Amino acid sequence: MTTAVPTSSIARRSSSRTFAPTDGAARGWTIESDRRCVIHRDSQTRQLDSAVTVEAPVEPVANRVPNHRHDQFWTVATAIEVLLASAAVVLDLLVPTFVLLALAGVSLLIRHQGFSSLGFHRVVAHSHLAWKMLAFAAMWSLFQLSVVMPLANHLSGKEQDLGDFKDLEGNLGLLVALLALSWTLAAVGEETAYRGYVQTRMVQLFGSGRAAVVAAVVVSSLLFGLAHTEQGFVGVVATAIDAVAFSVLRYRYRTLWASVFAHGFNNTIGFVAFFFVGPIHGFW
Repeated sequence: MTTAVPTSSIARRSSSRTFAPTDGAARGWTIESDRRCVIHRDSQTRQLDSAVTVEAPVEPVANRVPNHRHDQFWTVATAIEVLLASAAVVLDLLVPTFVLLALAGVSLLIRHQGFSSLGFHRVVAHSHLAWKMLAFAAMWSLFQLSVVMPLANHLSGKEQDLGDFKDLEGNLGLLVALLALSWTLAAVGEETAYRGYVQTRMVQLFGSGRAAVVAAVVVSSLLFGLAHTEQGFVGVVATAIDAVAFSVLRYRYRTLWASVFAHGFNNTIGFVAFFFVGPIHGFW
């Protein structure tokens, strides 16, 4: 049996003894011995690793018993949440948006979830998304004034009731206040309540397929329109269509921040235009 001697030991011995391997054969013997020693140690290490590494057995999927009671509980809970949210809007309970936000907060606490479960996913470039949503809001405002509102005006024989904003024209202080409310209560609050909370729970209740998403978008958008009955029939139609557009943005960009930015910029354009020229009910 050949015993390998580490190179460091040979170096120490050579410093205290007169003999040192100077010929090629001796040096070759030393290198070969070191190589065998390393291979031997590596082999022992692999054997030891294979001996202590044990893969845990995985239970076959077919043998797992689903917790039907747990699933039924959350299905019933989700249905109750959707009913309560819908009733709050239809009955115009207090301020519906605040009621929905309160329901959302309780729901998230019970489910031990964060706002990301409602669609607030992280955006790498907020400024890039914001510029896109500003461009969308500008084009969407033109579409509403050119197509949606004129058609609604002619078909219903009425115009959007903007009486709540009658003092806005030329009033800079009121403009600043409305813009602040627009970006907090409207953009963040309403998007969290309707496109975030209500829409997410409806998708969970209806199913995870495309048809379920479409149904959730339609129903939640109708509720959003009904939350603006103070603006009359035309206002309900316009805001419901706005809700559909904001929902598309949410799923297109896979984050609720897209609809928040679009909603905020859309309202900002409307308020600024009202400040300068007064109410605009359509281009024809």
